[in-house]
Amino acid sequence: MRDTSTGKVVVNRAMSLDGFIAGPGHSMDWIFEHMTSATFPEVMAATGAMLIGRGTYEVSKRMSHGNIDYDGGAQYVLTHRPPDEPDPNVTFLTCDIEEAVATARRATGDKNLEVLGADVAAQCLRRGLVDEILVYVLPVMLGDGVRFAPPGLDRIHLEPLSNVQSGGVTMLRFHVRK
Repeated sequence: MRDTSTGKVVVNRAMSLDGFIAGPGHSMDWIFEHMTSATFPEVMAATGAMLIGRGTYEVSKRMSHGNIDYDGGAQYVLTHRPPDEPDPNVTFLTCDIEEAVATARRATGDKNLEVLGADVAAQCLRRGLVDEILVYVLPVMLGDGVRFAPPGLDRIHLEPLSNVQSGGVTMLRFHVRK
């Protein structure tokens, strides 16, 4: 079931040149060596809410909060086990992926829903819920870590929409063909 709001469902990823979205131990601090919210401000301005996997949420909590200045709107975390102590800045969802996307989209207004987290993004891609993929290719090779796509994800056909460079970061935008 597709929502008819004007915003899109966008998988948003920073990726090393060798295809990793997180380094060994799920580290993501390396991203902030190359990017800030000012790198591509139009992306943040177009985002109304974020749907995040529990693993990505936990990693972001461990990261230096001084580096995180991204305002992507309301945050929804999809999890099988909500934390014992609630986070007043986050809504935890324990539903299936389609209901989670629909719930988070209602908070976007006419803006985009940004999907973060390898597992949540793969679930959305498998169910045909993604409209676009936005990838920031960073000038670093990590050698190991969390791959852009997990094993077993079926072929997904993409249509290139744009590529833009800001400093050493190249942003690639693709439409997901359905």
